[in-house]
Amino acid sequence: MNLLAALRSALRALAANALRSVLTMLGIIIGVAAVITMIAVGRGATDRVQEQMRGLGSNIMLVIPGGVSQAGVRLGAQTRQRLTEEDATAIALEIPEVQVAAPSSRTSGQLVVGNANWGSAIIGVSNDYLEARDWPLASGRLFDTAELAGSAKVCWIGATVARELFGEQDPVEQMIRVRNIPMTVIGVLAPKGQNSMGQDQDDAIMLPLSTLRNRIWGGDATSRLKRVGSISVKVRDGLDMAAVEDSIKDLLRQRFKVAAGGEDPFVVKNLTEILQAQEESSRVMTLLLAAVASISLLIGGIGIMNIMLVSVTERTREIGLRMAVGARGRDILAQFLIEAVCLSLTGGAIGVLLGAAATWGVGTFAGWQVALSLDSVLLAVGFSALVGVFFGFYPSWRASKLQPIQALRYE
Repeated sequence: MNLLAALRSALRALAANALRSVLTMLGIIIGVAAVITMIAVGRGATDRVQEQMRGLGSNIMLVIPGGVSQAGVRLGAQTRQRLTEEDATAIALEIPEVQVAAPSSRTSGQLVVGNANWGSAIIGVSNDYLEARDWPLASGRLFDTAELAGSAKVCWIGATVARELFGEQDPVEQMIRVRNIPMTVIGVLAPKGQNSMGQDQDDAIMLPLSTLRNRIWGGDATSRLKRVGSISVKVRDGLDMAAVEDSIKDLLRQRFKVAAGGEDPFVVKNLTEILQAQEESSRVMTLLLAAVASISLLIGGIGIMNIMLVSVTERTREIGLRMAVGARGRDILAQFLIEAVCLSLTGGAIGVLLGAAATWGVGTFAGWQVALSLDSVLLAVGFSALVGVFFGFYPSWRASKLQPIQALRYE
């Protein structure tokens, strides 16, 4: 019996018991669909973390003020405002591995353009902030030296602010009121998207640090001391982030005159490492989800084995007749093995369609980010075929070892 004849015979046998064949395939269908959906969800989570890493910038660390204690109660990070612009300058100049150290401070307020208004984050920055965050301008220009030093009424705006206040108009050289102070828009930032906390990074307006201190905050004591809320530190490519982090801590301890064993008045966060750990966690979760879903495939394989054993028993006389007219053991083996593989592959094909539909449903209705890839489909279908071969071999082997006389006499 050639392969084509064996395939036709296998398909006829499966069609003769269509309902049983469909029920047998259910385990494979559910298993393949589950594997494809779980891998798509896991990869979507990984892609989301990678987008956050790109949005954050590469090789970046964040230095923020530390916490203080009052009456034995620790108030948490950023309650001790001691970082200054001079600290950022020292980090950039004295640590050669640092590409740029950009100080920044943040507040919030209402922005008004004509009859439109929008509440947004107001951030005081320098030009180095864009380099540290890998955040280019979509249009416009950087601050010049006089504007940075002279509290100029100029600003950059994020894509969200531009859309909400200016619509389709070009915001550059337009006037915007920031807490009732008129500012000229000299640049629009490229879209950045959400950060790891789900906050819209494009919903922000950026001013020179001196403008924030002297015009928005009114030149209070904190402003006169040039306090800043954080310092974004970008490390040169290919260098050891942990070593640079230690160098930053040593430098700041010297500047703050921290005694040996004393509590640091600052916190250094290696944001890239945090997001890389999240990415690795997402990958591990993807593998775990796929492994759990694969159990359905194994259960489906056991179902195929059971049904094939029943089929061999039911068709014992048929096997005897085939052998009596010249069929060899390997022909019987091939026939039943092809039936098992057809069951698993057909179930796999249906499972692919169901998995694609489930992936679409998760992305559309649950709002999760999903990523359906060709390799996950091929993996699931290939695994289902292996399940068919593995679990279908024993019944097929049993059928091929039947003796013709005994098979013909079987009732």
